[in-house]
Amino acid sequence: MRLGLALGYWGRGPEPRHVELAQEAERLGYDSVWTAEAWGSDAFTALTWIAAHTSRIKLGTAVAQMAARTPTATAMQALTLDHLSGGRMRLGLGLSGPQVVEGWYGRPFPASPLTATREYVDIVRQVLRREAPVTLDGRFHPLPYRGPDATGLGKPLKPITHPRRADLPVLLGAEGPKNIAQTTRIADGWLPLYWSPYRTDAYEAPLAGAPDGFLVAPMALAQVCDDVAEGLLPVKGMLAFYIGGMGHAARNFHADLMSRMGYPDEARRIQELFRQGHRAEAVRAVPDAFADAISLTGPRARIADRLTAWRAGPVTDLLVTTQDPHTLRVLAELNQ
Repeated sequence: MRLGLALGYWGRGPEPRHVELAQEAERLGYDSVWTAEAWGSDAFTALTWIAAHTSRIKLGTAVAQMAARTPTATAMQALTLDHLSGGRMRLGLGLSGPQVVEGWYGRPFPASPLTATREYVDIVRQVLRREAPVTLDGRFHPLPYRGPDATGLGKPLKPITHPRRADLPVLLGAEGPKNIAQTTRIADGWLPLYWSPYRTDAYEAPLAGAPDGFLVAPMALAQVCDDVAEGLLPVKGMLAFYIGGMGHAARNFHADLMSRMGYPDEARRIQELFRQGHRAEAVRAVPDAFADAISLTGPRARIADRLTAWRAGPVTDLLVTTQDPHTLRVLAELNQ
């Protein structure tokens, strides 16, 4: 099981430690470093800055949001950064949810997310292969565009720049069983948001068709500390925000996932508290058992014991979320 560093997206402003953390991860032998985006900092610019300050560590987006860019624009950014970094790029994509797609990007959330994702990946692959002008008779991403307001002058094109790799890895952040199953067919890997090594049965069926070499790269908040309960507070804070605040009450993929993992009543309670403005109570409502199952928190010996469970399943890459260099070092030592 390889280790990666998941830096996420910025909060109020640029995070000055990210380059230093990426450099430390590279020094410790971490295989990859990943950036993200929501509705603030973008994934590619921060990743390019990290690329300029590192030399070997692989570079990934976990995730770049599909609604933020057309498929060809995403492919252009990926192939550009792949060239500039010497072939270190991994493209992680996610569809996000209706609240963000329509509320932030001003685009309709696709009626068929599976089809929209499949078309998007198809176009990205065509650009990277550069075998012919890119075309797609698609429902959501037609190329050339032939909608009712089209000029009719659109011409199929292939990239001027020759991509460094036709097989640049594409990973998808999928949550529903059908999305995960499709991911095994159209992508090189899967980026689970929540992964519990104690509930791998929740993913067994959709992963059944995964080919050899398929990447399973979950993110896990990690903290080496003496007090487990205190160490779980950031995990519970993240869960309360995603389950309560990232999505509509009637359509929240994060809450649905928590329900499938055995906590339906708790997911509903967190949503209710968050909607009512009781954020501190929403954090307290996150079960310690759930937060603990999807993270690596506590003393060194406890984390060492729990890493055994992470290695026993299909995880190929553990993407560690931490701002603590000591935690990075301990995990590198334990994973040798």
